[in-house]
Amino acid sequence: MAFNDRDYQTEAVTSIWTYFATRSGNPIVAMPTGTGKSIVIGRFLQSVYARFPAQRVLMLTHVKELIQQNFEKLKTMWPFAPAGIYSAGLNSRDASQAITFAGIASVAKKWAMFGHVHLVLIDECHLLSPDDETMYQAFIAGLKSINPMLKVIGFTATPWRLGHGKLTDPKVKIVDGEEVEIPSLFTDVCFDITGIEAFNRLIAEGYLLPLVPKRMKTVLDVDGVHMRGGEFIEKELQTAVDKDEITEAALNEAIQIGEDRHKWLIFAAGTEHADNIGEMLNMMGIPTGVVHSKREGRDQTIADFKAGRLRAVVNNNVLTTGFDEPGIDMIIVLRPTASAVLWVQMLGRGTRPFWTAGYDLDTLEGRIQSIKASTKHDCLVLDYAANTKRLGPINDPLVPRRKGQGGGDAPVKCCERCDTWVHASLRNCPICGFEFTFETKLKQSASSEKLIKGDNPIVEVFKVDHVTVEKHTKVGAPPMVRINYYCGLKRFSEFVCPEHQNWAQKKARAWWKARSPEPMPESTDEVLEATGMLPPATHLRIWINKPGGYPEILATCLDGTAFGAIERSDSWEPPPVETELRSQLHRSVILEGELSRSNAPFYSADDDIPF
Repeated sequence: MAFNDRDYQTEAVTSIWTYFATRSGNPIVAMPTGTGKSIVIGRFLQSVYARFPAQRVLMLTHVKELIQQNFEKLKTMWPFAPAGIYSAGLNSRDASQAITFAGIASVAKKWAMFGHVHLVLIDECHLLSPDDETMYQAFIAGLKSINPMLKVIGFTATPWRLGHGKLTDPKVKIVDGEEVEIPSLFTDVCFDITGIEAFNRLIAEGYLLPLVPKRMKTVLDVDGVHMRGGEFIEKELQTAVDKDEITEAALNEAIQIGEDRHKWLIFAAGTEHADNIGEMLNMMGIPTGVVHSKREGRDQTIADFKAGRLRAVVNNNVLTTGFDEPGIDMIIVLRPTASAVLWVQMLGRGTRPFWTAGYDLDTLEGRIQSIKASTKHDCLVLDYAANTKRLGPINDPLVPRRKGQGGGDAPVKCCERCDTWVHASLRNCPICGFEFTFETKLKQSASSEKLIKGDNPIVEVFKVDHVTVEKHTKVGAPPMVRINYYCGLKRFSEFVCPEHQNWAQKKARAWWKARSPEPMPESTDEVLEATGMLPPATHLRIWINKPGGYPEILATCLDGTAFGAIERSDSWEPPPVETELRSQLHRSVILEGELSRSNAPFYSADDDIPF
């Protein structure tokens, strides 16, 4: 099966090589759940063996589902990969291959068996504790006793850890009564698309789906529940929230709200709590399975859920990582937590799109149409545990700090007009439009805070009236071709960079390939000269409310159909394209007219170009 890697996946692989070209530490690749870490891992392994075929690599993680998922993805991409699995859970103990996908629990005391290892990759690396005596640390220390030059690369959606802070922060240890900082195993983050703008871009480009919170009437009361290591003590937590009347009220509310939702994932506060939720839902007529460490039949339950034989599955500490089911369109949270890592991992189960077959998923238009045609357009989150109020949204959580540095408040506030929790950065309530001029204390109520920081991306289609093409130069960078699209009183610009390297050049080649079967010329002047023979864009798909003030062109339509929304008439003509000389004259005229006084986003020659 051929894979067309996404731009950000290629960039992630490149970032690792770029890092090692200039640094000598152990980097982290941070990518949200559902964005294809397994593809990045597979592509990086391919690139390693293309350059250094004698390398010995271990790919470690903590659950068998992730081991199998990462291994199978590599084999699909690279059928003859020299890879094997060492995992008791998968009943495989193959340590003879150059690449070994292993469960840390299965190999923790067997580091000597692997001998001289050059590289260790760790999926879900936020689970790696800084304590020396833990399985990961002891195993890596053993490998380093054989190869002191061993390198470690981590992959995670949450590059921080409860009670420790960022994974790159040093550990503070008391030695002879004094604080001593011990460097972390991970030294740097070489690639990170978990932040606000990157996360919202992934939604705008159809790679992730938004989360939709609802204000719940039922509230789980955690008063009196003590904490240990920064998290609620599980035994006390289960006792506090596992009450039949509370559970019944919450589930009745969930059934009413989620009537049109197809696959429900439920998080419970303990094993008994999970059993009780499952039994109650089945009695209410919702086919439900339960998975946790004390219950058998886990694989069959998950298979039944994926196949649609079960509408809901309840879990406790099992399906937060390594569980990939794109059809999940409702998450019910009956498990309070103080861990931002756990919270983000739980929410991440619902952000994967549920693709409909028959569309080209390599294009923005294909992804959007596939999502529209599917049964899942977003994921409903019913948070009975006030976790969002406590921890914040998925793309801007309350990142844990090092011990002794205090905590902080989640970035949320309450609208006094409609009593809805929203992100603290918003100037107006997205529900009722109220303008915030104050900060308010959090009330004890069910959670309905904004689960994704910032406004959901607004994407609109604009008809192109005419196009101008010109050469653009910037000090210290190769020249570029600048294309200006005039849509009524608005103008949008994009830059084609044939003489740049890496991402910018790849983007230029993709731009050219969409318009011509011929190879792209190597120079900017040649591309500029050829643009008059290429089909011009007739419509643009624009991310209107992109943070930073400037809208972004996400896709161009070349056939006059507005991305398939209208039929092209026989009298249709493409918009005119003006040469560089005429575009300069045209622009000077427009700048003196109404367009320059409009609120349209208008780029100047001095605007910073992101490459």
